[in-house]
Parts: sequence; structure tokens; C-alpha cells
Amino acid sequence: MYYGSYLQLDKVLDAQYPVSFEKGNEPAHDEMLFIVIHQAYELWFKQILFELDYAMKIFSQEKINDNSEDLNLVRHRLHRVISIIQLLNQQVHILDTMTPLDFLEFRNLLTPSSGFQSMQFRLIEARLGLQLDKRHQKDYYKRTNEGGFTKEDYKNISDTEDQQSLLQLVNAWLERMPFFTEEYWKQYQSSVDVSSLHPFWNDYRNIYHTGLTEREQNKIHDFDYVFFEKTPEGFTAEQLDGLRSNFSPAALRAALFIMLYRDFPMFQTSYQILDSLIEIDHLMSNWRHKHLIMVRRMIGMRVGTGNTSGAGYLEGAMSKHYVYRDLSGLSTYLIERKKLPKLPEELIRNLGFNA
Repeated sequence: MYYGSYLQLDKVLDAQYPVSFEKGNEPAHDEMLFIVIHQAYELWFKQILFELDYAMKIFSQEKINDNSEDLNLVRHRLHRVISIIQLLNQQVHILDTMTPLDFLEFRNLLTPSSGFQSMQFRLIEARLGLQLDKRHQKDYYKRTNEGGFTKEDYKNISDTEDQQSLLQLVNAWLERMPFFTEEYWKQYQSSVDVSSLHPFWNDYRNIYHTGLTEREQNKIHDFDYVFFEKTPEGFTAEQLDGLRSNFSPAALRAALFIMLYRDFPMFQTSYQILDSLIEIDHLMSNWRHKHLIMVRRMIGMRVGTGNTSGAGYLEGAMSKHYVYRDLSGLSTYLIERKKLPKLPEELIRNLGFNA
């Protein structure tokens, strides 16, 4: 085995063909940088998809053995995805060494191709759980004409969107959490005489409510809607739409419980997985923001090479394309650690490694 043949460098290093260097064009020095940067992006996108595929394979199991290596490897590989996206965000700084005038030397030669047409990036978004109907200017994604996707790429993206996403698989995993089964709570003494909810949630809701400031009192209605689908009186359709989640109430209750009691050994890996999904979402938003700033610097408010609205489209996508906003939003419903309800001994025994 030889280094170059193992890495197939003959293919990789012979894959840069600046259009400006073709006969009849004026060579633009920075086009080589532009190509290498974007090819490197695509290689890292391929690795991200590889890691997400592994995580989805684990979460697609009907039952995950907490004593196996599965969840720990999911945590580890999601952390790897985080490191890759951090690197991609840094890579934008290299592209920033190209000035707007440098870019204009070859920009028109790229038309109608566009970074929008990165199939792998769309697959990453789809596998994470970004739904077509939730996308900014969703009709852009249905184009197979000039500036849009090839029919083959569009079919690949559509097929992926029709499959279960990582978000849906994580939702099902959270719904299966057995924390609130009756056998663990037989000895629990609730401090609130309300029987409509599970005794833990009766107590937790009361503690949360009493901890709200005068200006925050309406948050208790948000709490009831998010976790128990109890529709508040007087709320508009727009207000309710803002509270609707991609996760089920049962999944959000389990996720909040994990965040509250993450110090228990059994919750450490689960908490880090949820936290990794939140971090991936934030880093993807950072990447979009850096891309927006770069595009504004390079072309101002001109139309993108793929006939999108350029910076305007990127700005809309940045604010709308969050996937795990509901998980990060759970911090709205946290209480002080010292006020957490004491869990029953039977449940505590099952949350340790010596159960």
C-alpha cells in the first residue's frame, strides 16, 4: 500500500479546474482557493453524514441497551460532528482572505451554480430533522430548473425527507423513558393536593409557578401547553403556533427530567447527547451567520449566482432553520437545583449503576 494510492490523491488533487483558467478567459488567481475551500466543505459534509447515519442506526432500535456501548458512541460521534462544524466555521476566515474584487474576477463564470445546490448540506439538514415546510422560502427547494437542483439530487433530498429524521428517532427514544412508571413512585409523597398530573409534575409545576416573577406569571400557561397540551384561554393562534414543538409533550417531559437530574450516573450520557444536538443546532446557525456576513461583504445585496435573493435568503434561513430549538428552549422551564423535588428511593436505585 502506498500513501498516494491509499488516499487516491490522483483523483483528489486532479479535481480542481478553475474555469477562469480555460482558454479565452482571464485567469483569476483566487478561484483555486474558492474551489479548494468548497471541496473541503463537501468532504467534511460527507463525514458529518457518516456520523449521523451511525447515530440514526442506534436510535432506530426499538430498545437501546444502556449497558452497551451504543449511546456512548452516539455521544462521542455527535461530539465529533460538533468539532467538524467548528472547523467549518473557522474555514470561512480563510475564504475571507479573498477580497470582493478578487471574487468578481470569476464570479460571473459560476452562474447559475450556487452553494444552495449542495446536496450534502441539504441531506444534513434533512437528517437532523429540518422539514421542508419549515424552511425559509420553501419553494426554492422544489426547483429543478436553472439555479435549482438536478432531478437526481432533488429526488435524493426528497427521499431523505420522507424517511425518519434523527429528531423523530430521538423523540421516540425519549418517549420510551420509563422514569414515570407507577412502580417507581409508590412511596413518593406529593406536597400538592392535585391529582390531575403525575405526582412529580404536580410538585414541579407548583415550584416552577411560585418561582416566577410578577412579569413572568403567564409562563405557567406556556408550561401547561408545552408539557401537557392544555390550551390556555385567550391565546391567539399565533401564540400557540409559537409554542408548538417538533417534539411530543411526553418526549419534552423526559428531556426536561434528564436535564434536571443529569448528575445521576444513568443520565450523564443521555444529557450529553441532548446537549450535543443543541450545540450542533447553534453551530449550524453560526455557520449560516458567517456565510451571510461573507456574502454581504463579497456581493452586498446583489442576487446570488443561483438566482436566489443572496444575503436576503441567507438571513431568513439563519433565523428560521433551527431544528432543536425546542430542546434549547427547555431552559425556560428550569428551577433552582436546590428546589428540585427529592426522587423516591426506588427510582434512585434504578438511576445508578448498581441497580
